[in-house]
Amino acid sequence: MNDTTIGLDLAKNIFHLVELNARGKLVRKKTLRRKALLPYLAQSPICCIALEACSSSHYWAREFQALGHTVIMLPPQHVKAYLRGQKNDYNDAAAIAEASHHGAIRGVPIKSISQQEEQLVHRVRARLVRDRTALSNQLRGMLREHGIAVPQGLAPLRRAVPAQLSDHSLSSLYRDLLQRQYERLCGLDDEITYYDRQLKQLSGQAMQKRLQQLPGFGPVVSSAFSCWLGDGHQFKRGRDAAAALGVVPRQHSSGGKPLLLGITKRGDTYVRSLLIHGARSVVRCSDNKTDQLSLWIQSIKSRRGTNKAAVALANKLARIAWAMVVKNSDYQPA
Repeated sequence: MNDTTIGLDLAKNIFHLVELNARGKLVRKKTLRRKALLPYLAQSPICCIALEACSSSHYWAREFQALGHTVIMLPPQHVKAYLRGQKNDYNDAAAIAEASHHGAIRGVPIKSISQQEEQLVHRVRARLVRDRTALSNQLRGMLREHGIAVPQGLAPLRRAVPAQLSDHSLSSLYRDLLQRQYERLCGLDDEITYYDRQLKQLSGQAMQKRLQQLPGFGPVVSSAFSCWLGDGHQFKRGRDAAAALGVVPRQHSSGGKPLLLGITKRGDTYVRSLLIHGARSVVRCSDNKTDQLSLWIQSIKSRRGTNKAAVALANKLARIAWAMVVKNSDYQPA
């Protein structure tokens, strides 16, 4: 394998490439169009190719690995510190190559095609849930304008709207608007149900079935967490996985005086929100239980409140889930 490192700035059609030798000196700069990228790298000696993690980087990483190259994907927020001079494509590529030489930056695992497809199901479902929430809020506003206050939740809304549609004292225009919006809400319900079935089928894999042994881990949470974590070997310990997910305290210490603030909220917002919502359901049902985990939750809940107990439990569950994935073991409540 060649000792050179190629820093590649990805784009839609035009790619900029910077090649550094083992001592970090510039060897070559080149601009390639999309069709010429793979033929050029196929003729190049086997080397290390560094990329920034983005939407298309996993595809290119798989293609480069198929050519025999070693691929390193770096988080963009850590590459920014290595940018020198003005921002342009060549400087971005050079910053990526220099960041890969540092060695202390944890790389992003390359996702397989199946992992990306599973992640796509989650993204489409999340968008539909956001659309349904916005539409339900609009329906509540339409009802409130006519003096009808609907309690929180979709079930009361689904009962209130048909009752208004059958009220012929209201104008035909209002009932027609309400009917059309309600049909859209029912359509979104059907779409979300379809993607829930898809996630339930995807969660039938061995590791995701094992993760569902954890409290608060259903088919959606286990699928999203497994897709985000991969094999888990990019982290040395469970705390690193929890820190990458942003459920550890934010530190602002100085002069030997530790200061811990709220959680960092780093990493994948979607996976973190699912994990905390799952933990919140466990906290809500733990009051009358006497197992070790429930007693721990009750202790934190009495001292710090429900919300902090939910986040603390999400932190613990992330560490346990990492250990289960890396060690290929079942959940042991004791």
